[in-house]
Amino acid sequence: MLDTGRTARRLESYVQGAWRSGQGEGKPLANAATGVTHAFIGSDGIDFAGALDWGRDVGGAALCGYTFHERALMLKAVALKLMELKEEFYQENFATGATRKDGFVDIDGGIGTMLAFASKARRELPNTKVLPEGDVEQLSRDGSFVAQHILTPLSGIAIHINAFNFPVWGMLEKIAPALIAGVPCLVKPASQTAYLTELVVRRMLETEILPEGALQLICGSVGDMLDHITGQDAVTFTGSAATGHKLKAHPAVIANSTRFTMEADSLNAAILGSDAGPDSPEFDLFVKEAVREMTVKAGQKCTAIRRLIVPKAHEQAVIEAISARLAQTSVGLPEDEAVRMGALASISDRDGVRDKIAEIAREAEIVWGAPGDVILVSGDAEKGAFLNPVLMRCANPLSARAPHDVEAFGPVATVMAYEEAEEAVTLARMGKGSLVSSLFTDDLKVAQNVALGLAPFHGRVMLGNRASAKSSTGHGAPLAPLVHGGPGRAGGGEEMGGMRGVKHFMQRTAIQGTPRLLSAVTGQWLEGADTQTGEHPFRKSLAELRLGEQIVTEARVVTKEDVEHFAEFTGDTFYAHMNSAAAKANPFFEDRVAHGYLIASFAAGLFVEPNPGPVLANYGVDNLRFLTPVYFGDSLRVRLTCKEINPREAAVYGEVRWDCRVTNQRDEVVAQYDVLTMVAKTWPLPEEV
Repeated sequence: MLDTGRTARRLESYVQGAWRSGQGEGKPLANAATGVTHAFIGSDGIDFAGALDWGRDVGGAALCGYTFHERALMLKAVALKLMELKEEFYQENFATGATRKDGFVDIDGGIGTMLAFASKARRELPNTKVLPEGDVEQLSRDGSFVAQHILTPLSGIAIHINAFNFPVWGMLEKIAPALIAGVPCLVKPASQTAYLTELVVRRMLETEILPEGALQLICGSVGDMLDHITGQDAVTFTGSAATGHKLKAHPAVIANSTRFTMEADSLNAAILGSDAGPDSPEFDLFVKEAVREMTVKAGQKCTAIRRLIVPKAHEQAVIEAISARLAQTSVGLPEDEAVRMGALASISDRDGVRDKIAEIAREAEIVWGAPGDVILVSGDAEKGAFLNPVLMRCANPLSARAPHDVEAFGPVATVMAYEEAEEAVTLARMGKGSLVSSLFTDDLKVAQNVALGLAPFHGRVMLGNRASAKSSTGHGAPLAPLVHGGPGRAGGGEEMGGMRGVKHFMQRTAIQGTPRLLSAVTGQWLEGADTQTGEHPFRKSLAELRLGEQIVTEARVVTKEDVEHFAEFTGDTFYAHMNSAAAKANPFFEDRVAHGYLIASFAAGLFVEPNPGPVLANYGVDNLRFLTPVYFGDSLRVRLTCKEINPREAAVYGEVRWDCRVTNQRDEVVAQYDVLTMVAKTWPLPEEV
């Protein structure tokens, strides 16, 4: 049976530079809310080996030709275009059973995640093709042999096998860090909701912003794809633990030590603190969050709350409060504005959740809802994958197993009581590793003890209280800057986490050699590498400036009058600067010493070029260290060297990092730090600026 007024479309895969249909009619995919056939899917006949080679050879080569910033700007442009087109995605989203509010989490959330990665990459990564990491390691006394870690893109392809519940966010949160890293992607969405992923990929490719080969799509089975992976590829998987374990154990994954990241089953918990009684704001927040996590996307979220761990004294109050809210949850067609919860993704999902409820019910009782009795405000309970929320209670949670082992992936949660905080932690840990747990408390001791007890078993712990009630993103919201994943049952993987996620798709390599050679590899000047002197480097624009350009200043003597004037002017009258006897009693000093910030100020006065020029602003210092005390009569000299040049793609300036080394008359290093400046790309600036 087909939708009235529309024809079910045949989904296509995008591989080797073209949209291709699999062989045959394909498998029918039903509209989750109506049961009507919405699309057909199949990947028979697709050349999976060719698709992987195409991504590596064409997409990888193209992406590696760009810098981190250039790739990030591509993602930003794509994301902004998707934001313009999102209404089309919302309409397609209804077929997944999700309401418009559910769609916001998936569609706007996914696009927002891509924008967040694009922004963070431009702020936190250099505008280069190689990412140096950590400090330079001195491997010889004379500094002639040094080492540094660098990160470079894998030369393979990232294969993303995604779950059905987030067809947009699940794709975008994975491809964003991979593409920024410079690694092409092949996306394999779960079949049930692949039509929404396919639509979004079509619109992305139509922008022609990403280079050819950077993004491919498989709609249908992965066939023999994993037979062709290499040690330079990466595989990410979101779905059931059983499937994930099977993929992780694939002979090619094992033989090639292919990077494999898994996000699997997770029996997430929410804990009500012992201080949070029924009259507290934290109690209300806990109840509200519990109901939201049970009903958003019909509870089909990997981060949804499955176990509600509450103080024994408040157990009945929690059940009554949650039940009252669930009674107001209208279920029906997702496009119906009167509906608060739509359908599950498929009839098989609904039947599976009912089976899981029955398993849990062997050790728990249903206190709200009836799995077999569906009450709707719109739609057909027989044709649509509808299920009303179900709240359960486990009387003996410490001895029970099913509530901690069985995940009913739908609008289902189980209440379980604890006596002491340690017991609450024990119950949460019985989930054997989860993506997230939340704690609602306003008590500092409870927050400390419970959070530290939860941390080893969870990828994320959210602390909720009255102060964050309006600003908190909530229990179930993974965020781009934070890791998304969890230990044990949850799969043991990590996704997102800001630039941590980008580094997952890069190879960390230790480079050893002379400073001169390492500087050529890393794109950063190192102590001992070549230098050039001549015209003051502050007179040079980014187009003229080169690594290693250096100025060595004249010397300046520090006097007692300098120190006392600085102390009076700034108010910094710390005893070591003002009291000779007290300074001598300090084991670090021989007598009164100059202020560290006076040294930094004198250094700036020594190396500054005062006339208008390409240096537009000084925006900070990094790694400032005062290494040798400065006494009255010491003379200071500065050596300033261009250390790193980082042009901005969408600005008339770039950022330059200068190595600043302040020494005394004995050539002892007094202070060492990096000076950060904004420098014009060309000088004079264009008239329109």
